[in-house]
Order: sequence, then structure tokens, then C-alpha cells
Amino acid sequence: MKLRDLEKKAFNTLIQFTHRITENPQLDPVGRPVMRTLGWINLRVKKAQHPEKVEDLGREWQRMFPSRKMVPITDVTEDTVYAEIHSPCAYRGSGNVEGCYRMMEYDRRMLEEIGGEFVVLRSQAEPGVTTCRVAIRRRGADTSDLVPAHLKQAST
Repeated sequence: MKLRDLEKKAFNTLIQFTHRITENPQLDPVGRPVMRTLGWINLRVKKAQHPEKVEDLGREWQRMFPSRKMVPITDVTEDTVYAEIHSPCAYRGSGNVEGCYRMMEYDRRMLEEIGGEFVVLRSQAEPGVTTCRVAIRRRGADTSDLVPAHLKQAST
């Protein structure tokens, strides 16, 4: 088995485990630190860089995954990188967008460490959605125009 295939298999197994500790809000005292620690470990294993430009920030986040095809960048503007998460998620179609938000603490931790902000705009947890849509900005940038998926669902 190729190293890349092994990495994908480990990543997908990890998603199943993290789903279990993030699906219930009562487990957040355990789930949040675990997700943040896993993000921190991944940054160390992958030897994360701290890019200056927002487009490089998006590419560095993308590099943290087993395959760039799992998380393609779809658009880059002056201040924002938009990407999708294509890997199948245990939350897909569940309606548990809050659980997805808790699981994405992994990505928020990684972006925080390398100088960014991470917002999930559309979640696979939403009915009929098969890819997440995310936005990445520099840390400290105004994100008030980016409505997180878990807040959209709460307001409907």
C-alpha cells in the first residue's frame, strides 16, 4: 500500500472517531481539546509554514490533507480563499450542523496556528449537500460577511 493511500485511510478512520466525540454537545469538553490537539499534531507532522499571502494560506491548509483533491481551492479573492471539502463525512445529510462545527475545530486550530481564520459556509451535514464550502482569511480579518453554516441553520 502506498504511503498516500495509508494516509487517506488513516484520515478517514480518524473522521469516524472524531464524529463520535463531536456529535453530542455534552462531549464538547472532551471533543474540542481532542480536535484542537489533532490539528496541532498534523501541523507538526506536516511541518506547517506560516505564509504571508492569503492564497498561500489556503494552499498551506490544503497541504495538510492526504490529497489536494479532497479539499480543492475553488476561488481566491483579494482577502479570501474559498475551498470545498470533498471527502465523505460522517455528518453527511445528518442535519447535525452543530456537530460539524465542533468537528471543524481541527481546521480552525490549524488555521489559527498558521495565521488564518476558517469559516464553514456550507456543511455536508445539511440535507442534500455533498461537499462543504469553506472560506479562509488572514487572522484578525473581518469575517462578518461570512455566515457560518451552523448559524444559518440556527436562524431558519
